[in-house]
Amino acid sequence: MTKPKVLVFIDWYLPGYKAGGPVRSMANLVDHLRDRVDLHIVTTNADYTEQTPYTGVTSDSWTTLPGGEKVWYASTSGVNKATWRKILWQENWATVYINGLYSRWFSVMPLWLLRGSSLRRVVAARGMLAKGMMKHGSLKKRAFLAVMKLLGCYKDVIFQGTNVEEVEDVKHWIGAATTVHLVSNLGRQLKNTSPAPRTKIPGEIRLLSVARIAVEKNTLFAIQCLEQVNGKVTYDLYGPIYDQAYWKQCEAAIAKLPSSIAVTYKGAIAPEAVGELFTSYHALFMPSQGENFGHTMVEALASGLPLLISDRTPWRELEPKRAGWDLSIDGRSLFTEAAQRLVEMDQTAYDPWTLGAFRIGERYLNDPVPVNRTLELIAP
Repeated sequence: MTKPKVLVFIDWYLPGYKAGGPVRSMANLVDHLRDRVDLHIVTTNADYTEQTPYTGVTSDSWTTLPGGEKVWYASTSGVNKATWRKILWQENWATVYINGLYSRWFSVMPLWLLRGSSLRRVVAARGMLAKGMMKHGSLKKRAFLAVMKLLGCYKDVIFQGTNVEEVEDVKHWIGAATTVHLVSNLGRQLKNTSPAPRTKIPGEIRLLSVARIAVEKNTLFAIQCLEQVNGKVTYDLYGPIYDQAYWKQCEAAIAKLPSSIAVTYKGAIAPEAVGELFTSYHALFMPSQGENFGHTMVEALASGLPLLISDRTPWRELEPKRAGWDLSIDGRSLFTEAAQRLVEMDQTAYDPWTLGAFRIGERYLNDPVPVNRTLELIAP
């Protein structure tokens, strides 16, 4: 049986990883659906924030990866309207699937070229319309969305919202009559059968963050929340530095911490190394200003790692399930108290939290519903 052909536009794809969630979302989608959909992915030939092309990648032509997906790694000169037009009309695509909203070439241009077309178009908002994200550059983003609507680029376009809040955000910013499908992101295929063992000594805690250093990830806030924690605290930051000026503020906050609290920047980490990394820590501390999914969070849960996060992600009501805390970022005190509670736990008190985290991650990653809904979205 012939598989439906789906054309995907995304700024970065494997072997890249520095762009974080969007790349992980696409890679997971491919892993789950490669046997049922013929996926063609148009992307750039270098990673996020990098200028040097990937080693061993052929640019400006279709490359079939080991998993079967076909990828067009566009060079800097190969990103142009003529190439996009050629790709868009070279096959009878079941759907053109666009990741994100603001990218000139990988979001705007495909929609511009397809205005008035009968070709099925799906746009994944990827959290870009969330309240926390819309606060930054709000006027510019509103003007952009108004122009896109005025030019008809969103006419007859289907949007993907990965949670109820995002569905509401799309209808608020794009239009009340917009067609929005509630389809959760897909997590990695689960490999663990039990939570990873962790030794917990009272008076000590090891925390980590796996995210870019950026204002929307609330790195500075996280550091400041640790100021009043009593005990030996290690907080390691993994991910690219997105904003050097913001990182300077983080460094200044780190310098003010007591000697018992060590915050260390560890640099970017490849996705395949994250699972093993989780086993060395007691909690994932990421009070971000908003996540439409949070791949790092569900992968942490699946390894048995409790979360210390904001209440602006889909991972809610964690404390009653002994899987962590989802707290308001209107003040620091709640995060400080939760971190202090973690510090004081002994092994007996801590172990139920690893089990609670694992149960949530296992339940989500083994659920076939998101996979089936994703298939219906991109290849109905």
